[in-house]
Amino acid sequence: MLERTWTFGGKELFRAEKLYTAKNYQMFISVFRENFPDYVYYCPYREKELISSPIGSIAQVFVPKDCLAALKKTEKLDSMQILALDLLSLLSRKSQIDLEDFGIHGSIALNMHSPLSDIDFVVYGSNNFRILEKTIARLANDGTLSYVFGNRLEAARRFQGRYRGKVFMYNATRKQDEIKTKYGEYQFSPIVPVKFECTVSDDSETMFRPAIYHITGYKPKDQTSELAAERVPTQVVSNIGCYRNIAKKGGKIKVAGTLERVEEVETGKVYHQVVVGTATAEEEYIWPV
Repeated sequence: MLERTWTFGGKELFRAEKLYTAKNYQMFISVFRENFPDYVYYCPYREKELISSPIGSIAQVFVPKDCLAALKKTEKLDSMQILALDLLSLLSRKSQIDLEDFGIHGSIALNMHSPLSDIDFVVYGSNNFRILEKTIARLANDGTLSYVFGNRLEAARRFQGRYRGKVFMYNATRKQDEIKTKYGEYQFSPIVPVKFECTVSDDSETMFRPAIYHITGYKPKDQTSELAAERVPTQVVSNIGCYRNIAKKGGKIKVAGTLERVEEVETGKVYHQVVVGTATAEEEYIWPV
């Protein structure tokens, strides 16, 4: 795995091979605490320190839908911008998803792209994402575009392709009516690292970040993961983007993550989930079986 350099505010913070590990998480926090203390926030609902931008320090928010709207109004477009609009127009037409439900992000949205850049875009809504998946599959079958798979996870996700020689990547963003929770509604308490296999019972939120896999058939893989009935998780939540949309309803997955107790603050109702991407363990993953 290639080493990556992490920078912030023009400073090189540290170099690491993996981001989501306990060691790197503590390194991130300590470096930010020393150099950018205003960006370290203790969350009482998650009982841990997080890196979070103060509202007053945010100068501009780049919303994919707005970035696409601005791009469409640009008078002089370069070849990359033209190709991005051509691809999204094609996908909108073939899928019958309104172009207003697409958005552009990444370097093109920031007007920082080069001829070597990728085309990064989103589609808004769970249903639209499923429609778009099928549309891209049809276009790949007829040769209009092609898939690009670098590893097993990418082959499962099918989120990356090539159009007219240029790589594109797409993901899903929730619509407003798909946002179901607000900060402070739940208290999260980590319990123990677990490893297990299970079956995906609902995949309607697996394409988002965090990705939520509702599950059944919990099967522990070691003694630590053997749980009392009231602690058996009902869902797996991934904060790591590469584990989005890697299994559909009825598919089996194997998971390593942290078991959490989740309590609804207002009602006291409790359920349990497993989180992948807590950065508190050295091994966290979701793999299709």
